[in-house]
Amino acid sequence: MSPSLSPFPPIADYAFLSDCHTGALVAPDGSVDWLCLPAFDSASVFGNLLDRGAGSFRFGPYDINVPTARAYEPGTNVMTTTWHTPSGWLVVRDALVMGPRTGPDVVTPHTRPPADDDTQHMLVRTVECLRGSVEVELVCEPAFDYGRTPATWTLVGDDDHTADATGAGQTFRLSTDMLIGIEGGSARARHVLETGQTAFCALSWSATLAAPTDAQDAVARVEATIHFWRQWLSRARVPDHHLRPAIERSALTIKGLTYMPTGATVAALTTSLPETPGGERNWDYRYTWIRDTTFTLQALHYLNLDWEADEFMQFVADLEPTEDGSLQIMYGIDGRRDLTETTRDELSGYEGAHPVRIGNGAFDQRQNDVYGAVLDSILLHTARSSHLPRRLWPLVESQATAAMKAWREPDQGIWEARGKPQHYVSSKLMGWVALDRAAKLAGIRDDAEREATWRAEADVIKADILEHGVSDAGVLRQHYDTEALDASTLLAPLFGFLPGTDPRIRATVEAVERDLTENGFVLRYRTDETDDGLSGKEGTFLICSFWLVSALAAIGEMDRANAVMERLLRIASPLGLYAEEFEVERARHLGNVPQAFSHLALIEAAGRIVLDDYRRELSL
Repeated sequence: MSPSLSPFPPIADYAFLSDCHTGALVAPDGSVDWLCLPAFDSASVFGNLLDRGAGSFRFGPYDINVPTARAYEPGTNVMTTTWHTPSGWLVVRDALVMGPRTGPDVVTPHTRPPADDDTQHMLVRTVECLRGSVEVELVCEPAFDYGRTPATWTLVGDDDHTADATGAGQTFRLSTDMLIGIEGGSARARHVLETGQTAFCALSWSATLAAPTDAQDAVARVEATIHFWRQWLSRARVPDHHLRPAIERSALTIKGLTYMPTGATVAALTTSLPETPGGERNWDYRYTWIRDTTFTLQALHYLNLDWEADEFMQFVADLEPTEDGSLQIMYGIDGRRDLTETTRDELSGYEGAHPVRIGNGAFDQRQNDVYGAVLDSILLHTARSSHLPRRLWPLVESQATAAMKAWREPDQGIWEARGKPQHYVSSKLMGWVALDRAAKLAGIRDDAEREATWRAEADVIKADILEHGVSDAGVLRQHYDTEALDASTLLAPLFGFLPGTDPRIRATVEAVERDLTENGFVLRYRTDETDDGLSGKEGTFLICSFWLVSALAAIGEMDRANAVMERLLRIASPLGLYAEEFEVERARHLGNVPQAFSHLALIEAAGRIVLDDYRRELSL
């Protein structure tokens, strides 16, 4: 479907809201097109993102769909939209509101120590007429359970300002100082505001369905949310550098994708946004990937956000292992293991991309890189705190033992290919990371016997990779039985497998930059050279392009690293967000959004550039 004819807004045009329990996507026309209640991985109540009849919630000027400006309140995940109509000017602010914690959360109970501030399980939208007079419209049309169940509305009280929507076993409350009318499955309101006048609406799914009492209360809740985000960001260590805005937006996005009750981080807010336009490469990313642990810990510790890093490590420590003692490649944000995949064939999908998937069938795949991710994360965390928590040592032992047993076996690789298992170089590399980090952790624990055992096995893995995983051209290949390239080999210098001065590392980085890019953006692999069990081409992967920045920095090519970084900054969404992929031909974002992996890789790449710039300053 041509983007110019599509009823779906471009993926990059959505604004992301979060209360660290769930998140919302707001389209440019003021419609909330994605919101799952009460948690990130719950069923959607507004799902227009995946089907134009699956629920939406618009609040803005009547009969005007294109805003004048949209921006985050600086340092927050609170959205401001300014509208110019023929008769006046209007500003709308949207927030999933946060505030002082008042007691136990029975909606999404905490397993981590609760913080001083927490979600109020409420979406608040305020509007102010800046000049002239503007007619404001509210249209709330939920469709519960991913669009399957239209809402049944019930007016509450006798003043027509409150109504409850019920469906599929859920209820939320709509409150507003406008007069509500019920039309089938929709709640609607219209009101003319004059200069200086305000209005509000709010959705509440708290246990008591509490809501703002008036516009002043609604504004106060939004202001408290702004204060929360700015106070949180003030704890981050962000350098005074031209990359600071991108680092800060990425930090806010990663925090926004963190599930506060358990410390888990979702890979993305959404499910089934296509990697291939109109294709089948559509996945549910609302879960926690164990391989993300090391990238998450790197970013959090770089930003000095040690509390979040510790919360995430405690989540990992609580996870139930598989029967052989290893961890799955992904878990639910509540730690559950079963993520059985189903499809919702009645939904059209974003621009016709089928199928829409709920759950992720890769959860029980064999992916041997998981051990390295866990152990690298534990070493990062231990080095940062100069302390190895006692409860993490059994995890070190179990993951090192599992890595020793598994690394020689083929697997599905870092990209979760659904084709034949192979001896992927990236998986062998992460096996080396696992035993290398385990040996270092044993040394910290003063366990000489395990240190020697694990170090010897790490050396065996390294020798195996260098014997079987390097092509005749001296380039790290995708797997042992191919000459194809794979962007995951860019991780070799980033994890210290070989120094950046090694000719095989330089050759690998330059081969990826030369032969695995489109207009300077990096592909994961060539789909016509890789048996991934799927059809169709895919876009360039943004995380891989950020890895190229880091890898170029690792081999000392800072001018080239900066050039790739600047190219990536130019294609950020209008609000500074990144999805999973970038389609070069049409210059648009593809895949689930916002994508944690993309923002984590941005932070690492930016950190390497900042460090090099500071070193140059010191050497002047």
